[in-house]
Amino acid sequence: MALRASLRNKCGLSGLLSQWSSCSSHGRVCVSPVLVAQQRNNSTSPKLKVDFDQSTGVAVMCLQSPPVNSLSLDFLTEISIAVEKLEMDKSCRGLIITSSQPKVFSAGLDIMEMYRKSPEHCGEFWKAVQEMWLKLYGSNMVTIAAINGSSPAGGCLMSLTCDYRIMADNPRYTIGLNETQLGIVAPFWFKDTMINTVGHRTTEIALELGLLYKPSEALTVGLVDQLVPEDQVLTTATQTMTKWLSIPDHARQITKSMMRKPVIDKLMSNREADIHHFVSFITKESIQKSLGMYLEMLKKRKS
Repeated sequence: MALRASLRNKCGLSGLLSQWSSCSSHGRVCVSPVLVAQQRNNSTSPKLKVDFDQSTGVAVMCLQSPPVNSLSLDFLTEISIAVEKLEMDKSCRGLIITSSQPKVFSAGLDIMEMYRKSPEHCGEFWKAVQEMWLKLYGSNMVTIAAINGSSPAGGCLMSLTCDYRIMADNPRYTIGLNETQLGIVAPFWFKDTMINTVGHRTTEIALELGLLYKPSEALTVGLVDQLVPEDQVLTTATQTMTKWLSIPDHARQITKSMMRKPVIDKLMSNREADIHHFVSFITKESIQKSLGMYLEMLKKRKS
């Protein structure tokens, strides 16, 4: 979804203020039940919780798919639908993405969606990955990643789609596109997203080696924008959102489009070819063996 450069008339807050004013009398302010009900619009599922506060125009999307927020086909679809619904609501101006799972933001793409699956299933899964990226990278909303745990591979990609990244300053956490460690190659749009964030040379080294950065290292290379104590990640994201929303929407959106549209257009014009390339690659027996070895390693760690 390419960024729309058109003006969005954010009238949600003014509408609320009108209701507030209409029930003021004799110096006393009374808040109507309708206003209170409209201020928050919550949506909760087993894997995803969305809390939209209409009084601020900001939604918080909390990933809650245990144990590590692995991005399965169903989960990716749910995320994309939730983002699209918020995008269609003109009163929603900002989105904060965070996690309710301890020690992890998202462990990335669900390997089981790619291991010993049919080409048709792999293609459907990859289309859902594309869709998640397009919805978030091309969003008109201000998007902030409140990274309160480790965020490898697809989790890192999700955070890279956001306008701003705040990470918990905990040396036990890591973030990065580490696909090569699994025998997988990050596609061109993963690469371009990272280049737009940290530059070409840093991306080249990071992708070839499959580097995972500790928070302090991620801040140094520009993979994240700010480090804060773990218990202050969401609070800081909320405060930072206020700064971003102080900029006129149309000016910020057009600027964002100018920066991101070339990468978005590149995927949109090559989307089917990208799916075909992924399916051809991931279904190779040598790649399936690499995935199987990685899964076995994970089992041994758990035991």
